Amino acid sequence: MRAEVDVEDLLKIVLVLVVVWLVLEIVGEVLGLLAGLLGPLRPLLGILIVVLIVLWFTDRL
Repeated sequence: MRAEVDVEDLLKIVLVLVVVWLVLEIVGEVLGLLAGLLGPLRPLLGILIVVLIVLWFTDRL
């Protein structure tokens, strides 16, 4: 038997994971450890995902 998970709950989980990822990206950039490995576009992609999910939650999308 599979557990039923709402789309809203999945979006909340994804939002938390993306926020954690962005925090790690920022810390990595500040420390200069991950700058060469991750590339410049990944933080922008994460910000875009966060904005889309927040717009979804506020019913503006």
